[in-house]
Amino acid sequence: MMKPLLGLTLVLTLSAAIMPAAQTRRALVLDDHSKIVGVGDPQRSPDGVWVAYTVTTVDAEKDKRNTDLWMVKWDGSEQLQLTSSADNESSPRWSPDNKYLAFVASRGSEEEKKKGGQIWLLPRAGGEAQRVSDVKGGVSDIQWSPDSTRIAFVAHDEDPADEPEKMEGWKRKTAPPIVIDRYHFKEDRAGYLKHLYSHIAVFDVASKTATVITKGNTDDANPSWSPDGKQIAFLSKRGAADPDRTSNEDVWVVDATPFGTPKQLTKTPAGEGGRPAWSPDGSRLAVLTGDNDQNTAYGMNKLIVVPANPPAAAGPAINPPVYMPTLDRAVSNVAWSADGQNISFLLQDDRTNHVATVPAENPNGTAQRKSNGRRVISALSPGKDGNFAVLTTSPTQFTEVYALEGANLRQLTKHNDKLAAELQLATTEDFASTSKDGTEVHGLIVKPAGYKAGTKYPTLLIAHGGPNGQDQHAFNFDREFLAANGYVVLAVNYRGSAGRGNGWQKAIHGDWGNLEVMDLLGAVDEAVKQGVADPNRLGIGGWSYGGISTNYTIASDTRFKAAISGAGSSMQFTMYGLDQYIVQYDQEMGQPWKAKDKWMKVSYPFFNADKIKTPTLFLGGEKDFNVPIAGGEQMYQALKSTGVETQLIIYPGQFHGLTIPSYERDRLQRYLNWFNKYLQPAATTTSQMQ
Repeated sequence: MMKPLLGLTLVLTLSAAIMPAAQTRRALVLDDHSKIVGVGDPQRSPDGVWVAYTVTTVDAEKDKRNTDLWMVKWDGSEQLQLTSSADNESSPRWSPDNKYLAFVASRGSEEEKKKGGQIWLLPRAGGEAQRVSDVKGGVSDIQWSPDSTRIAFVAHDEDPADEPEKMEGWKRKTAPPIVIDRYHFKEDRAGYLKHLYSHIAVFDVASKTATVITKGNTDDANPSWSPDGKQIAFLSKRGAADPDRTSNEDVWVVDATPFGTPKQLTKTPAGEGGRPAWSPDGSRLAVLTGDNDQNTAYGMNKLIVVPANPPAAAGPAINPPVYMPTLDRAVSNVAWSADGQNISFLLQDDRTNHVATVPAENPNGTAQRKSNGRRVISALSPGKDGNFAVLTTSPTQFTEVYALEGANLRQLTKHNDKLAAELQLATTEDFASTSKDGTEVHGLIVKPAGYKAGTKYPTLLIAHGGPNGQDQHAFNFDREFLAANGYVVLAVNYRGSAGRGNGWQKAIHGDWGNLEVMDLLGAVDEAVKQGVADPNRLGIGGWSYGGISTNYTIASDTRFKAAISGAGSSMQFTMYGLDQYIVQYDQEMGQPWKAKDKWMKVSYPFFNADKIKTPTLFLGGEKDFNVPIAGGEQMYQALKSTGVETQLIIYPGQFHGLTIPSYERDRLQRYLNWFNKYLQPAATTTSQMQ
């Protein structure tokens, strides 16, 4: 028995000796943007054997994305593609009896697609998926009932303007005028808001009928079934005098039958968020709570647990105790353990995101981390065995599905492994600096592959949006692309960012463009001091609040030789009524005619445009209602008027975030060309735009 094995070993050894050296890794290029596979929404099957998830690919020739459903065995031994249509599939959800995988898709004729996404069922026993719902306006956010007979979903009111020829008093094919009378009247992607709302509905699998069970002039969202299948918890602002004038959602519960009367379970000064999670015995609900309207932009989600069926005399919970009261970090994705003893969640921390748990019966307990390291974990999907399917990424690892068993992460999917093996990525390190007021600021520094210590590099300060977000240890194509072209990239979590506690987030409340600029400049000073950044070749840029921060910074300091401001604004009082942030403006800043000085102060980049000397590229989406393109147009015109080199790029039909692959590539190439022009004039700027 030994001889064949020894012979095989000898052959393998000789083969290895004569094989050429491993292929040299290459630098990341723009074409790689279309090669990255997007992996998302992992869902463990009830028996724990499989994990369903979504896979999004880019067809550069057709200039579109396509999302299909896949599943992988928990032990990693098998991987299957479940759908392969030209249409997108999303929201894979296992029936509790393990017989079906439900999902949402918009397939069929153009007339059928106009109805929006519908519920499809894929039998586990085999066979093709079948569309089972026919709901005008489409369905979203599907959730199975515990007995697998029904599916809760969010239904959208039908818009009469979709068939204007049938409208009373109009009766012609021309689109009717849009009548606006709401306080909060516009939203990015949704457009102008009419009196059309989203409600909780239930689809009966056997009869293939859908019933809307909530109604009213407010939106209902995030349905969650009680363990006995009799009730559905959800979030809504239906208790407010005018839901348009608040961001505060509360938890409600309604019988899962037609004409049920919703019952309010929370009435907290802060708004609730996330999906309400029922305890296994159905007695309580775990939910996230944020902040009040004045601080809604800087809220930090905390965990609370409230009775699911409190006595009538008790009324809604007004001040329920916060779990882990000393934890000054945000939590998300709440889930109970199968035995009801623990509550798991995702814990956001300084530049990372991890899984943690707390004893369900001890609100004053401390968070116990189940994962660690300089990485980001998201999309928590628990199993009955206490283990989780999660998404995991790091600066040098593309997002993939992992199994989290105890404290051990095990990779399940490998859609991007081949591409990753080809690339020589940059080095991402923690970075700290001290601002001029003595504040310690944290961030990341990304150094090009082959970085040589002692060499001064052209350096780009790329500010994240939000501002209530953070740059973290996750793969980031923008940072890698710029680093691959010879730049050091600074990603700074300035005051106003997440990950460092609620006080850090609220530090810029009503005082935009002050402390953020101080922190951003302090980081640049530190990079120059360390001998990494060339002080004569500094660039700055960002998108959304990153674009706004860029405008603030170049109006405060002339050291930057090039700037890029994407989806930004500067004459802030002109955004009042133009964008979607009316509740925040009135609550945080005050109405402009009552707080003129404050509004003028935060609008200083425009009124100091003559002090800006930095050549600046402005970009934005034509249909952006989040930060309308007018903000970029105003600054472009100002710099054009003062003789500063500038350019304005408008992406047709795009909203706040670009979604068409060619536009995303165009943005990245323009970034590189603009920075190369002013920071590395000898560099190649051949366009790869298409």
